[in-house]
Order: sequence, then C-alpha cells, then structure tokens
Amino acid sequence: MPPPVAVTMGEPAGIGGEITLKAWLRRSENLPAFFAIDDPSRLQALARRLGWDVPVVAVDSAADATAVFDRALPVLTQPLAESVEPGRPAIANAASIRASIARAVELAQDGQASAMVTNPIHKGVMYQGGFHFPGHTEFLAHLVECQGDEVMMLACRTLRVVPVTIHVGLAEAIRTLTSDAIVAAGLATDEALRRDFAIANPRLAVAGLNPHAGEDGAMGREEIDIIAPAVAELRAAGVDATGPLPPDTMFHAAARAGYDAALCMYHDQALIPLKTLGFDEGVNVTLGLPIVRTSPDHGTAFAIAGTGQANETSLMEALRLAATIAANRQGHAP
Repeated sequence: MPPPVAVTMGEPAGIGGEITLKAWLRRSENLPAFFAIDDPSRLQALARRLGWDVPVVAVDSAADATAVFDRALPVLTQPLAESVEPGRPAIANAASIRASIARAVELAQDGQASAMVTNPIHKGVMYQGGFHFPGHTEFLAHLVECQGDEVMMLACRTLRVVPVTIHVGLAEAIRTLTSDAIVAAGLATDEALRRDFAIANPRLAVAGLNPHAGEDGAMGREEIDIIAPAVAELRAAGVDATGPLPPDTMFHAAARAGYDAALCMYHDQALIPLKTLGFDEGVNVTLGLPIVRTSPDHGTAFAIAGTGQANETSLMEALRLAATIAANRQGHAP
C-alpha cells in the first residue's frame, strides 16, 4: 500500500477544513488514504459546528495515518497561534499555515507521504504575516530548491491547460511573453505528460495571443516573432507541438480531441475554458517539482466558510490526481 497523501491546513478561516472533513466522509469514493496537517481541536470544533460525524484522531506520524483512516480523519498536529472564526482570518496564524505546507513538503520528500495536496491560502493574510512568495507554487519551488523549474497546470477530466504567464496583468503578460518562456513551459509539460500522466506520445496545442492568431500579422506580430519560433524549437526538441492556433477555436470538443494539453499565453486564456468545462472539478498541479503537489482550483471562499455549503469535489479530484501521479512516477523509467 502506498504512503498516504498529506493535506495542508490552508487558511483556517476559509473552507479548507470543511472540504477536508467532507472528503473524509466520502472516502469510499475511490479516494486514497490521506491525513491533514492541522490543528485537531479546530477540525473537531468545525465538525461539531456543522453536525458532521467525523471522528478526528491526532497521529504521531504519517505511517500511523493509514491504519486510522478508515475509522477517523488522521491529523498530524500543527497548532494554531490564535483561535479563528470562519470567515475572519487572523494574521497571527500565517506562521502555522506556512509550517503546515513546509511539513507536507518534508514528508513528501522523504517518502512518508506519497504526495501533498494544498488547501487554499489567502495571499493577503500571508503577506501581512511575513510571507514573501507570490503564492504556493513559488514557495514550494523554494522549499525543494528548484526555483525557475516550476510550471502551473490546471486540469479537469476533459482539458489540461498550462498558462505561460500567470499572475500578472494582461499588459504585463503581453510585454513579458518570450519564446524562451514558451519553450520552457512546453518542455516541462511534455515531460510531465509522459511521467505524471503516463501519456507515451503527448500532443501540445499552442495558442496564439491575438484574435485569429494574429491573422498573418494583421492583428499583431507576436505569433510571427515569438510564438511560431517557440513552436519550431519545441518540435526540433522532439515535442509534438502545433500552433500558434486561434484561441477561440481551440476548446470545443472536436478540437480538444486533437491534443493532450493546451499551452496558453496568459492566465485567463487558460482558466476560462478550464473553469467553463469543469468548474467544480478543476485541479491545480505544479509541474517540475521532485514531489507531487496538487490543489483544489478555488480560493478560501470566506463568504460561505463555516456554513457547510462548500463543494468538496475539487479537493477530491486533487486527491485522486495526486495519487495517480505518484503511482505513475513510481512506474516511470528514469
């Protein structure tokens, strides 16, 4: 039996705790064994508040979690600095949130956890608490000492997308888009599809930036000067890449059948089709790390935290995908 999956605390005033509890209640639905790195008293109080029969058991190690999982939610204790009410984050807890992530990384690195799934954090709270990274992805790359290799993929059952530029404004995304960045994202995606998704011959569709993929320069030269040279370089490196393609015709069902992942030029070009096709089941996957990390593709949802309304589907999909990737890596020949 593989080691269990570590699930981080996330922002304790958000919905991470309740979707973790709900996922455990649905553990028989093809979920891998998992454990939370959290404050057990917080999760117990949350379960009582919501009227859910979720026994919470503190464990001393990840190895103990598998034996407990069928009858209780195992929790490796990460105390909070300050008690918290749903929807009301406390800056004092930023260090506990960060420690939960770091501990999950350590357990994944030494094989005690097969993978890690991160519950959503609130970046504003983390920044005020002394967090100096743009988000989870960059912090994880720092912890495993592979800064610059990390690539964000979003996946649902019918689509995988990789944005080349991520959390920057649209004007900045256009200004900073380079052939080198496209090539780096394409190579990382090709390798991940082979190793993590067990696709022997991956096919990449590369989106254009402008309407109609620039229409031969009539609507911009980025396709000619930046994207097409990157596609040519990827193909020369052995990657089955096609493009630049008109973005408005890439995401209908027949088009999606022709590729395994879409390389997109900016954040919303990737996330709008992904969330349209699989809003509740989207998963964030960090490519390029030596450990397996996935995350639900949503935020902290303070407005509904503590009400029991949060949808646990994305977390469940993140757990399933994390376990699948971990198993694929075990069977992948280096």
